[in-house]
This record gives sequence, structure tokens and C-alpha cells, in this order.
Amino acid sequence: MTLLVSFVAGLIFGLGLIVSGMANPAKVIGFLDLAGRWDPSLALVMAGAIAVGTAGFALAKGRARSLLGLPMHLPSARHVDSRLILGSLAFGIGWGLAGICPGPALVLIGAGAAKGAVFTAAMLVGMGLFEVLERRGKPK
Repeated sequence: MTLLVSFVAGLIFGLGLIVSGMANPAKVIGFLDLAGRWDPSLALVMAGAIAVGTAGFALAKGRARSLLGLPMHLPSARHVDSRLILGSLAFGIGWGLAGICPGPALVLIGAGAAKGAVFTAAMLVGMGLFEVLERRGKPK
């Protein structure tokens, strides 16, 4: 049942990305181009996503288990540090340059777009590099 619910949630998310235009790199870059021909339509998509996410977290906050009976693992960190800022900058720069973030990259791969595969490969290399650097920096 968990696998089915995960599949349906992913399918709805992917369809939402397609319908909203978030899987179209040109539309995303138009949204980020504040000095040029700015396209504000994705701001409404983001506002809607924030509203749904806020409601979901509010419902989940007091629960120990999900509706499927699985344990809840909500984020607990509440502080802003250099790692968060640097990670946000790296994400924002990549999003601004490519017009793609992880969710839309998977949608693009499913649509057969090479740019989605290239982005995902670069993202995986970056994640692997982070893991290597993270392990190297931790005391044994």
C-alpha cells in the first residue's frame, strides 16, 4: 500500500509540475529574469505549494505515525548556518543557470529530454562529491 500511495503522490506531483510550467526551463528562467521579460506566473504556483505544504506540516506536526502507520520523520533543525546558506546559493545558482531543479529534471527524463538527463547526472555527481567531502571532514 505504501508503494502505491508513493507512486500516486509522485504522479500527481509530476503532473502538477507539467501543468504549472515548472518542468519548462524557459518558463522558469523567465520567472527568474527580473531585469528582462519577467514572467510572474510561477509565483502563484509557489504560493500554492507553500500553502499546501504549510497545511500538510500543520496536520503532521502532532502525529507520531502517518495515515499509513509509518513513523513520522519531520525536520527538526531550526537554525540558519553557513551550510544552509551555501547549499541554498548552490541550488539557486544551478536553478537560475539551467531552469531545472530535481523534480522537473525527473519529469524531463520521463519526457525523453536530454537536458533532464544531463542535469540529473550533474546533480548526482555533486551529491557524490558532497558525500566524499563530508566523510573526509568528519573525525573517525
